[in-house]
Amino acid sequence: MTLRHLVLILGDQLDARSAAFDGFDEKQDAVAMMELWQEATYVPQHKRRLAYFFAAMRHFAEAQRAKGRHVVYSDLDDPENRGDFVQELQRRVAALKPERIILVEPGDWRVKRNLLAAGLPIDMRADRHFLCSREDFAAFAQEHPAMVLETFYRGMRRRLDVLMDADGEPAGGAWNFDTKNREAFGKRGRPLVPAPPRFAPDAITRRALQLVEWHFPGHPGRLDDFALPVTRRQALASLRDFVTQRLPDFGRYQDAMQGGEPLLFHSGLSGPLNLHLLSPRETVDAALASTAPLNAVEGFVRQVIGWREFVHGLYWHAMPAYAQLNALEADLPMPRFYWTGETSMRCLAEAIGHTIDHAYAHHIERLMVLGLFAMLLGVNPYEVHRWHMSMFWDSIDWVSLPNTLGMSQYGDGGVIGTKPYAASGRYIDRMSDHCRHCRYRPDQALGEEACPFTTLYWDFLARHRPRLAANQRMRHQYANLARKPAAELSRIRRQADRLKAEMTADTFLPPA
Repeated sequence: MTLRHLVLILGDQLDARSAAFDGFDEKQDAVAMMELWQEATYVPQHKRRLAYFFAAMRHFAEAQRAKGRHVVYSDLDDPENRGDFVQELQRRVAALKPERIILVEPGDWRVKRNLLAAGLPIDMRADRHFLCSREDFAAFAQEHPAMVLETFYRGMRRRLDVLMDADGEPAGGAWNFDTKNREAFGKRGRPLVPAPPRFAPDAITRRALQLVEWHFPGHPGRLDDFALPVTRRQALASLRDFVTQRLPDFGRYQDAMQGGEPLLFHSGLSGPLNLHLLSPRETVDAALASTAPLNAVEGFVRQVIGWREFVHGLYWHAMPAYAQLNALEADLPMPRFYWTGETSMRCLAEAIGHTIDHAYAHHIERLMVLGLFAMLLGVNPYEVHRWHMSMFWDSIDWVSLPNTLGMSQYGDGGVIGTKPYAASGRYIDRMSDHCRHCRYRPDQALGEEACPFTTLYWDFLARHRPRLAANQRMRHQYANLARKPAAELSRIRRQADRLKAEMTADTFLPPA
């Protein structure tokens, strides 16, 4: 076989309609896929994240073979596979001698840097998966230097003709329905939540699970109940299930939290989307074709064509400098309990427990519990990103970095969000049932029963007053701070210092 093109498919590009396959010739081209120690260990990773990638990659490889394509797959157990990205690609090129290597632009800046440094004949094609290309986002950023999400989102709605009336106005007369999308379950408790579909592991998936258990025994999580969608067919089934079963109540309850519930009415589709098993356009179209109320459909559409496309564009527009941003000069390490869940704070124990058990927590737990506490405490924002990459099965660098370092930690100083998402324990009490089962009181900032969120909230506002007090969106918060008696605030800050010292004295990383 004289090899013309070696088509390299990365683990987060499992799209049979990828531009990498344009012009593919079964007689002259081959597909290359690689399991790599380098990718499995550059951050310590949850077992479920590793298993999800490996199982999905192996199923995709089999699907390509079923099309009659020659697939060269680098198994992690292959003794000749040294696990280094560039070395393994060079080994395959030396054996196959292709004229060119074809691939779609990597989603991870680090991977693209490594590929370009490999000294190989590489052709990178634009990634058609996204609805806003990197070039289009750069043009948006040039036209709108402030890069406000709302401006971007409205532009995407108009461009894609999504939820737009014939006269060019938004459907329902509003661009968003946030006032209808902030309900908590309250004392009545949550309504019935239909369980998401589960997919029993087949032989391919079982081998991937065994691989992870064998090579990564000390990593967080367990795999005995693994049932994630690892194929295109399973991803489509998950999409259909969401739009019929949970989307109708998604908008209303998207910010609600409840103990023992990691998913609630959320879609759980971020993993299949991020591995390109689903496309954003078909995902949005499925929501638009549903019978769900407008506030639910708009809330979901905003996440897909608004936030998801925005953070992807921002990542590639701002990297690599973006990863080093630390506007609040936060320098503490991640507390040990973020890896173990061993904390007496009920909301954190629940959210971390969901993460350990499922490698998943829905977005309000990630932002307003896990992320909020790390920001109030003063954890280095890149360390929060690394923890997020380690612990969630749907995490990809381009998604995680802007969402954690930027939106969650305000590390970018307002590039992605115009204000920090700072709140006290009262917010968590309003949006969840956690506080009624907790030893701490969300309305107290001092004493043994004081909620650490509330103590650290006032300390956060005080220590960042020179930087944030002029922010118009924080006027109310700083007006409340100004009413605090100086002696009380001083006591709060001393208690906050003790909390920070105690919580960051014991840190560790799981095995890499």
